[in-house]
Amino acid sequence: MGHPIKTLIKQADEAIALQDLKKLMDFYADDAILVVKPGVVARGKEQIEPAFHRILEYYRGEMRPSQKEMVILEAGDTALVLAHTMVETPLMTDSPYPAERKATYVFRKNKDGDWLCAIDNSYGTELLLL
Repeated sequence: MGHPIKTLIKQADEAIALQDLKKLMDFYADDAILVVKPGVVARGKEQIEPAFHRILEYYRGEMRPSQKEMVILEAGDTALVLAHTMVETPLMTDSPYPAERKATYVFRKNKDGDWLCAIDNSYGTELLLL
């Protein structure tokens, strides 16, 4: 699969699809930021986990994110990920949020050299337009 961040994102996508939020939290830095929806941000794992519960409830428990393409730009202990993301929500076809997104993620290495997500923005630059 290439870069280890690609593997991590795939594992996180699988954890979301399985609603395994405990496993999903291993993916994030303690002080991470999640863009829940335009104008709403969860800060830190203590806000991100309940935010994912609400997201899954909104999508009626059926949310399957996946990545079509990814570009990873790495500088030292920081990486910017630009991704073509798909968010399948079979039980909710009338959501105002786009299923196809140009996501941006920021990862950083922790003291053990493991990559963790610091900023999770599946909306990417669409936030500027919404």
